[in-house]
Parts: sequence; C-alpha cells; structure tokens
Amino acid sequence: MKNIYAIGLLFCSLIYGCSSEESKSQNKIINPNGDSELALLMREMHDDGMLTKQQILDGKTPEVKCDYKSMYSIEATEPEKAASTEYQVFGKAYEASVAALLAAEEEHRPTAYQTMVGACMNCHQAMCPGPMVKIKKMYLTEKEIASLEK
Repeated sequence: MKNIYAIGLLFCSLIYGCSSEESKSQNKIINPNGDSELALLMREMHDDGMLTKQQILDGKTPEVKCDYKSMYSIEATEPEKAASTEYQVFGKAYEASVAALLAAEEEHRPTAYQTMVGACMNCHQAMCPGPMVKIKKMYLTEKEIASLEK
C-alpha cells in the first residue's frame, strides 16, 4: 500500500514539475470562495497599471488596455458597495485620472500616473482596503522619478 502511495505522489510531483510556470500561476487560487468579475477586473487594472508604469519609465507613450469602464456594470463581490454613490464618484475620479494620463505630455506623465494610482488608493482606502499593499507598489519611487528627470 505504501508503494502505491509513493508512486502516486511521485507521479503527481512529476506532472506538477513538468507543467509550465505560466500554468502554475494561472491555477493559483487567490480567493478560495471564488472571484467576482470586479475582483478580476481590478487585478487586470493593476497589471495594466504596472505595464503603464514601465512604459513611462521607458519613455514610451502609455496605453491602457483593460476595459476599466465596465467597473460599473459587472458583478461585484459586495454589490451594495459597487452600487453606492461613493463608489460611482471614486470610479469617475479614476476615469478622469486615466484620461488625464493619456492626454499628458511626456514631461507630465509621471505626475499624471501618480495621480491615477492615487485615485486607486483613495477608493480602496474607503471601499476595500485589502489591495492597498499591492497598490502602493504601483507608485513611482523617488529613484524612478529622479531617473525620469535626467
């Protein structure tokens, strides 16, 4: 019986070890109770924001690829919060910050980007504080800002 268990464990280890890193990360369970459409969108917005940060650091014109405007109509973990006036106001502030970033001249993009991240932080401070640690990492650091000023 121990041999069957050991063989099964070895087989599972081999299968997992041979799977790609990408498939491992895709299967990572973040919320064991399931994720709402809004939670998934927020993760996409974070990833898009980090890409935008890199684009700014690389001197490229930033692009926003995710459909952040759907944040008003998709299923939320706590629908009553997403339906509140407060959420709607924070959402509009975020939209305005994205528009300002996309319209900003190159020398103003770092400030516009910081404002956009600030819009994320403001909403999450009031509505859903869990992701704030992750959002803080989106800000440009003083060192990054200094490198852009050269």
